[in-house]
Amino acid sequence: MNDYDLALNLGVCGSFDPEFPTGVVVHVVSEELPEVGAEADDGFLTLLDLKLLARDDFPFRDGRLTNPEPPTVSALQQLPRVHGITVNTVHGRESSIAEVRRRCDPQVETMEGAAFMYACLIRRIPFAEIRAVSNVVEKRNRATWKLDEAIGNLNAAALRIIDQT
Repeated sequence: MNDYDLALNLGVCGSFDPEFPTGVVVHVVSEELPEVGAEADDGFLTLLDLKLLARDDFPFRDGRLTNPEPPTVSALQQLPRVHGITVNTVHGRESSIAEVRRRCDPQVETMEGAAFMYACLIRRIPFAEIRAVSNVVEKRNRATWKLDEAIGNLNAAALRIIDQT
C-alpha cells in the first residue's frame, strides 16, 4: 500500500454565503451528504434520522465528515474555512435551495468533496479540499457563472499551496 504525505482535492463550487462571492477560493473543512437518506410524508429523513448512522460513527463527527488536522501550510491557512455539502444534483430551484439551507446551513456545495474526505479519513491520509466559487447557489442562471475566473484563482492558490509543501 502507498503512503501519501498529502492529498489535495481541487475544484469549483457554488456558494450559499454572500461572504464568498464568485472567484473566492475557500478551504472546505467539513462536508455533509444532504441527499443520502429517505423521503417521508413529513420531510426528508437523513441517515441519522433512520438510525443507520450515529452522529460520531467513524469517520463522521457530529454527523459530518470533518478534516481533523488540516495541513499547516500558510497559503492554505490563509483561505477561509467553510462547511460544504456534496450533492448529486446542483441546486437551481428556490424551494430546494431553501430546504437544504434549513437542514444543513451550508456555505458551499460540491459534487465530490464528501467522497474525497471519506476516502482520506478512512485511509488516514492528510488532506485538504480547496474550492473556488464559480457561481452563487440561486435559481439556475448560467449567465452569472464565472468559471474562468474561479479556475484561474484556484490554479494560483493551488500553486501557492504546492510550493509550500
